[in-house]
Amino acid sequence: MRRFFPHPYLSLTLVVVWFLLVNQWKLGSLVMAVILATIIPLLTSAWWPDRPRVKRPFGLAAYAILVLWDVIVANFQVARIVLFMPRAKIQSAWIPIPLDLTTPEAISLLAGTITMTPGTLTADLSADGRALLVHALHAPDPDAVRDDIKARYEARLKRIFE
Repeated sequence: MRRFFPHPYLSLTLVVVWFLLVNQWKLGSLVMAVILATIIPLLTSAWWPDRPRVKRPFGLAAYAILVLWDVIVANFQVARIVLFMPRAKIQSAWIPIPLDLTTPEAISLLAGTITMTPGTLTADLSADGRALLVHALHAPDPDAVRDDIKARYEARLKRIFE
């Protein structure tokens, strides 16, 4: 089975994304999704020799739901800041986030989560891979933003991947 699906999570993700893109639950869509989910991982497996170690796949699903909820909430928060807060009161900040994560997949997922959430942006990863530089649109207390990212996202990713 691993010969046809060297990266099963990637294959599963490709099937789900394909159905989301075509927006049709038909047999033809399923056949195309399975073809793509088989061919793409086979063609890219040479550049992806190690499979990410996901210790808790259901934790990853729960994490995705949490991030989706946070993106929705952050959209309203950013709209409130942009539309109703005087420009002089917006306190943007560059916040270094020290990382406890060690796996590249978990670090990438954390950086992507921060960037995907409106109002924050991951700008850089330190050369040693031990810290992220994050820009926050409005952070009156940068330490609270750092602690929130570490507790809400990084701790969950650590349980999922490490």
